[in-house]
Amino acid sequence: MRHLVVDEASAGQRLDNFLLKTLKGAPKTLVYRIVRSGEVRVNRGRASADQRLAMGDEVRVPPVRLAAREEPAPAPAREFPILFEDEHFLAVDKPAGVAVHGGSGVSFGVIEQLRRARPEARFLELVHRLDKETSGVLLIAKKRSALTALQNQFREREMGKTYAALVLGAWPASRKVIDLPLHKYLTGEGERRVRVVAPGSAEGRRSITLVKVAQAYRGYTLLDVTIKTGRTHQIRVHLTHEGHPIVGDEKYGDFALNKAMARGEAVPGVRFDRMFLHARRLRLEHPATGAPLELEAPLPALCRELLDHLPS
Repeated sequence: MRHLVVDEASAGQRLDNFLLKTLKGAPKTLVYRIVRSGEVRVNRGRASADQRLAMGDEVRVPPVRLAAREEPAPAPAREFPILFEDEHFLAVDKPAGVAVHGGSGVSFGVIEQLRRARPEARFLELVHRLDKETSGVLLIAKKRSALTALQNQFREREMGKTYAALVLGAWPASRKVIDLPLHKYLTGEGERRVRVVAPGSAEGRRSITLVKVAQAYRGYTLLDVTIKTGRTHQIRVHLTHEGHPIVGDEKYGDFALNKAMARGEAVPGVRFDRMFLHARRLRLEHPATGAPLELEAPLPALCRELLDHLPS
């Protein structure tokens, strides 16, 4: 039995992510099972997988038997396009197809590559997350004080996050607010999924998405989407539930369309093989000065190319 004390680098992490990092090579199904069974304790009490850890918390981790695994190759050093940087935090333009951090079958992500590229940095921590398939504005704190201040803004819904999403079909301009609870669950293979549940359901969490038509095309609509709650896969699930899945979404989208897009058959002249969801703008207050900031990430070249080939 191991008793681990949460340090500054791990403070604020979810318990499941902390365990996945601690029990290197452990499958997610095992981690969730030992948490559900009560074998993992936080400050001598039972805990849930999504519980946030605080600095100084004591985590009791039971012994687990893991198959011998080869050590993964170290993360390559990589910088990403910088949208803003000072001594408190930086904002990068994350490309699609790159995870924000390692784990769950991913050896490394943005944060590991940045740390490798900046060995002199004493503190680099993700402020928030983006799905691997989503591109756009991503914040990384360079000080503990900045991390706390920025995460508080996210928690208190004081940040304005706007995404560009291309969806299938003609989105009705009158449909501007989606207020439907979401429930996160694991499939039998341990894959994380989300679904809409009935209002008032005990297992659902209220989720609010604001939608505005940016440009209508023949058979498609480009949307400006602002989220008032930051639930896992919120935009993807809400838009699909409304009957307008995001182009290229492999989890919740139109699979036949996605294949045709990737082969260049859906839109002649363009092979589109990613999800068209881009975190294009983030409004926030500077964590140290309180000054208002608006950070913008330009639409990726492949997304612009697809829009240029869509019939109006």
